[in-house]
Amino acid sequence: MTLFEIIATLLSIAAIFSWLNDRYLRLPTTIGLMLIALLVSLGLLILPFDSGFQADIQQMLEHIRFDDTLLHGLLSFLLFAGALHVDLNDLARQKWVIAILATASVVGATLIIGVGAYVLFPLVGLQVPLIDCFLFGALISPTDPIAVLGVLKNAGAPESLKTKITGESLFNDGVAVVVFLTIAGLASGGHDISTLGFLELLGREAIGGVLFGLVTGGLAFLMLYRIDNYQVEVLVTLALATGGYALAEHLHLSAPIAIVVAGLLIGNQGRKRAMSEKTRQHLDDFWELVDEVLNAVLFVLIGLEVLVISLSLDHLLAGALAIPLVLVARGISVGVPIGIMRRFRSFSTGVVSLLTWAGIRGGISVALALSLPHGETRDILVTVTYVIVVFSILVQGLTLGPLVRVMGARAERELARTSLAGPRAGETPQKPGA
Repeated sequence: MTLFEIIATLLSIAAIFSWLNDRYLRLPTTIGLMLIALLVSLGLLILPFDSGFQADIQQMLEHIRFDDTLLHGLLSFLLFAGALHVDLNDLARQKWVIAILATASVVGATLIIGVGAYVLFPLVGLQVPLIDCFLFGALISPTDPIAVLGVLKNAGAPESLKTKITGESLFNDGVAVVVFLTIAGLASGGHDISTLGFLELLGREAIGGVLFGLVTGGLAFLMLYRIDNYQVEVLVTLALATGGYALAEHLHLSAPIAIVVAGLLIGNQGRKRAMSEKTRQHLDDFWELVDEVLNAVLFVLIGLEVLVISLSLDHLLAGALAIPLVLVARGISVGVPIGIMRRFRSFSTGVVSLLTWAGIRGGISVALALSLPHGETRDILVTVTYVIVVFSILVQGLTLGPLVRVMGARAERELARTSLAGPRAGETPQKPGA
């Protein structure tokens, strides 16, 4: 298939599935698209007839290479679009919580999942080396900013909680990629990286990514400030998202972190000081459309990927057993830091449960799994990862809104009781959703 045929096929499928979801299912768009694509894919695998369409889709998926398409293409647009609408002041108020969740929690979850998987996989007859189990922990630990942002739009979460979840998801994938690449180097025997070497690599990638994002975002800000032509200004932001991401990758910096920082700069300072009202409106409309279209394509691809992964029973069973392992690891990795931080600041009741359930995995985990070298271990990890991602998006994504409302109502009742009783000596009343 040619590039044009691939694009035409994906957009056509996404458009049809979007119509079906909007007309009949009425689910959140990303979840509905993935569910329909998954059901269609399973139907093609189960129905007893020779389908040329199935063969064409499989050929297209193999030609696309999901990992390259997402990690070196779609991610730049989606991260920039997501960061563009995040309030920097809200983010600054939660900076220490976000920083810890995006670093220590990712590393902690990687270790917990790695050890847990090493114990769990033999229970279903699968032998996976310990280093590859840690590799699995690294790729499944980060929450996916694309999936998280898509779900939070309709979840009704308090602003403080939404800021924590959004900020963490925007930054932790950059950290997770460094952890993943470090362990992958150890697994291949190509690198002998010490703890100090890992911290140096993480610092160079992360801090370098932040600085690079500030520089490129600052240059784009100056360009926007000196003109008042919305067509050119939209083009400048498009160049920033794509060219900045590609250049950061070329310089071996964290491209995801760089593009998030640049997006935050343009979405806050650029929006206030360098754009007219007309430009702001056109910029928002353009990036909202880009975000919606590419999200539709991405979640259709996630649903279709079932056509090219191993569906053996032991692999699927390992995936099902890994779901509670990942949730427990997420709960511990966010619960311990928040428990320590409670000594210095207040958190509402249930914040650990909400952060745990809101830790939705998505396309980034699938892409990292698919980037592994071909072999039996890769087949196992890809299938296990896919099962967890499908559960995460469908089950956690669909139930996050109701859980937020239940926990929010509980926080309101506790606040009312606290207000009636009055704060104890030295205590500061908590705000719901803090």
